[in-house]
Amino acid sequence: MDNNEQKIEHHQTKNWYDKSYKLILFVPIAILIISLVYLVIFNNQNGDLINRDVSLKGGTTITLLGDVDSVKLESQLKEKIPDISFRSLSEMGSGKQIALVIESSMEPEELKQEIENILEYKLTDENSSIEFTGPSLSANFYRQLIIALIISFVLMSIVIFIMFRSFIPSIAVIFAAFADITITLAIVDYFGVKLSAAGIAAFLMLIGYSVDTDILLTTRALKKKEGTLNQRIYGAFKTGMFMTITALVAVLPAFFIVTGLPDSFRQIFLILSIGLIVDIMNTWMTNASIIKWYCDKKGIK
Repeated sequence: MDNNEQKIEHHQTKNWYDKSYKLILFVPIAILIISLVYLVIFNNQNGDLINRDVSLKGGTTITLLGDVDSVKLESQLKEKIPDISFRSLSEMGSGKQIALVIESSMEPEELKQEIENILEYKLTDENSSIEFTGPSLSANFYRQLIIALIISFVLMSIVIFIMFRSFIPSIAVIFAAFADITITLAIVDYFGVKLSAAGIAAFLMLIGYSVDTDILLTTRALKKKEGTLNQRIYGAFKTGMFMTITALVAVLPAFFIVTGLPDSFRQIFLILSIGLIVDIMNTWMTNASIIKWYCDKKGIK
């Protein structure tokens, strides 16, 4: 391809982006609105925005050691206990079941009795472990985690305002981070994932992951002078996508391939994976469009 053809291709791409970036902005906004509506409906149906596990709402966790007939146990317990949940722990590599974790809001002795009736043997310290978390303790712990999440978001917003000292660019970064968390939470709720304390921690981590590419984009667009605005945005896009894809390559295999990880770890990897994919849309469709719109209004080329 000669220089003239390259110039024509670059000119066509520039014209397409200059004409379309405002329309692109409406796609992530529509998805955010759908997510907010879903979360409102979810909250009305469940009394909370988050589908909490036993560690955050209180209840009993019984871990059955060894290879248990989980199909029989699950089918019979679900008939009697509506809020019961199961997860299998497997041996890394072979995939052989090493334990079955059962969670419910029932009292420990009641749940233990139901399990013993189905298995037809007694649960002892050798073949099981039982943990109980009181509802008031769990509610207090959950409240502290949510407060920590809110404080982290507020502090992040203050740092962004101090860094850019301009309302629209700062709001664009904060809006993208808010959209990342909201859309990710809606997806997690839709698939019925019961969040533990590790899941809330993953959302805290997601705040940091969300703003790094947004800061990169905004800094390149507003503070750098080399090249045109479109060239600076494209340069930030290449660097930012490399950062995001590198992070996804780190967390996705851990979730899908490594079966022996504790459930809390897998939950962190799941939320980060969803959040990073959502962040690609919110950074390069939402934030980039707002920043370009702002620069066009301010005459920044």
